[in-house]
Parts: sequence; C-alpha cells; structure tokens
Amino acid sequence: MNTSALIRPAWTPATIALMVIGFMVFWPLGLAMLAYIIWGDRLEGFKRDVNRATDGIFAGCRRGSDKAARWGHGSARTGNVAFDDWREKELERLNEERRKLDEMLSEFDEYARELRRAKDQEEFDRFMANRNKPTSPTTGGSTGSTGTGNGGKSTPGLLDE
Repeated sequence: MNTSALIRPAWTPATIALMVIGFMVFWPLGLAMLAYIIWGDRLEGFKRDVNRATDGIFAGCRRGSDKAARWGHGSARTGNVAFDDWREKELERLNEERRKLDEMLSEFDEYARELRRAKDQEEFDRFMANRNKPTSPTTGGSTGSTGTGNGGKSTPGLLDE
C-alpha cells in the first residue's frame, strides 16, 4: 500500500476524523471506515483472490458457451464425417419441425382470437336485444297480472309473503 496517501488503512488523523464524521452522519459509513482502517491492508489480497475466483467461474462459462455454440450451430466438426452428416440432417429436421409448430401456434392463436371475437359479439348482441326490449309497467288489479311486478314470473322473495 502507498504509505504517503492521506487516506490509508491506518490510524491517521484523517481516517479517524472520517470515521467519526461517518458515525455522526450515518452509522454504516462510520462502520465501513472502521473496517477499512482495521482490515484495509488486506484489501489487495482480497481483491486478487476475488479476481481469481471470478476468472475461474467465467472461464467455465466460456467453455460452456463454446460447447453450446458447437452443438447449437453445428459449426464445429467432430472429425467423424458420418456423425457430422447425421447431426446436420437431424438439426435440419428439427428446424423444420419447429417451423411447423410455429405455424400451427399462429393458426391456433388466430382461431382462438376469432372465437373470442364471436363470443363477445354474441354477448353484445344479447345485451342490446335485452336493453332495447320495451318494458311495460304493470298495474296491480285491472290487467289481471299476478301482482309480482316482474311480468308474471313468480320468484320467492322477502316481499312475496
């Protein structure tokens, strides 16, 4: 570490002042400054270890993506001509099946959309027919209605008793 820096992992007046100000402003800042003062000299080793670990992880991802590219796109040859030819034919067949399935899916989506439209139209037509029916008010006694008030239909309710 650079020992001439103003803020370094050591008990200097600047780091102590920053730690105190950090505790006064927002306690996690003061705690972070305290941790930096105590363990900051190990930071270089920590960064180096983290970089090595992530390089190892991402190197594995690169190897996996190389395998996926080789099998997914058929770009890499295995050396066995018969196998490579068979693999290419199978991949072409699978791509054709995928295309057919995509076409069938789009046809079904169109059918379902049309079915929903027809159902919505039927419900709307039924609503408009019920809405536009002339409603005739019933009078109790002279027209011979049952007095239920709903066109002669008898439905049990609180007022029917």
